[in-house]
Amino acid sequence: MTELIERVLSGDRRALARVITWIENDEPQGRQALATLYPHTGNAHIVGITGAPGTGKSTLVNALAKSWRRLGQTVGVVAVDPTSPFTGGAVLGDRVRMRDLAGDPGVFIRSMATRGKLGGLAWATADVVKALDAAGFDIIVVETVGAGQSEVDIARTAHTTVVVEAPGLGDEVQALKAGLLEVADILVVNKSDRPGAEGTFRALRAMLDLGRGTPRTVMHHGRVMRIESAEPDSGGWEIPLLKTSALNYEGIDELAGAIADHRRYLHETGTLDSRERMRVEAELIGRLRDALLDGLMQNLPPGAFDEMIEKLMARRIDPFAAVRELVDGAGGRRIGAD
Repeated sequence: MTELIERVLSGDRRALARVITWIENDEPQGRQALATLYPHTGNAHIVGITGAPGTGKSTLVNALAKSWRRLGQTVGVVAVDPTSPFTGGAVLGDRVRMRDLAGDPGVFIRSMATRGKLGGLAWATADVVKALDAAGFDIIVVETVGAGQSEVDIARTAHTTVVVEAPGLGDEVQALKAGLLEVADILVVNKSDRPGAEGTFRALRAMLDLGRGTPRTVMHHGRVMRIESAEPDSGGWEIPLLKTSALNYEGIDELAGAIADHRRYLHETGTLDSRERMRVEAELIGRLRDALLDGLMQNLPPGAFDEMIEKLMARRIDPFAAVRELVDGAGGRRIGAD
């Protein structure tokens, strides 16, 4: 393990791939590797690319990575694809649109399946990002699945969140709906060479003008994760709205520049530290919840859970009372002690 970790820290791709596989499969070796790698994290800039299906996210990531490589920056990519709720399989086809990056020693691409997790990311995405960070990549891109309006987990993972829109996916009212757009640090109208792109751009511009001066917030389990003023005069970040055509490499350098500007803003204003604290807090709460649930299930008397399901099916007990009874049935043992 020590030799493998040293290879990861030196940027060895084979060692990195093996550790990521352990992490994805939630194996003990993966947890041990993460514990050793964690002190070496915190150097990379994490960029989230999210948006509805068909907006060209993968092609945009491909073009962005080429732009960063021309500047000499190394790039790690985590591309998340949806898992079929029927077969349990996943195509993992994002890399098909990133063939230009194949063979580049400064780029590492890993596809992941959501494995049933909602929110646009996979269960192990944050941990895989840590491994890439420790391996020394300058920029780590996390491409979400084709996210809907409320799938905003990327805001708790990335330093800079880029929301990608495209013409032909809805009218102006659709663009103004709350959800994904509220977590954007940068808004992009991709496929800007297509008909209707100007209308989409105007609708998004109207939304930004309406929201200027209104604090931007991100909630997590009822708690405010981020508060920023949208008014540039107050020192807050003014969300840029850009046009790109990733297939034709138009507007890509401007987008890379906007991401660099946002990174500087985060460092100069100290916002990066507050975001990192909220990210760590959200991760800790999630892990605590998982540990407590696992511990509760393990400490229940044999057959208690199935028996409670039967009671609920027969309407002999309500869900709230069922939860209280199951918690009490754990016998006051140390839940999550493992």
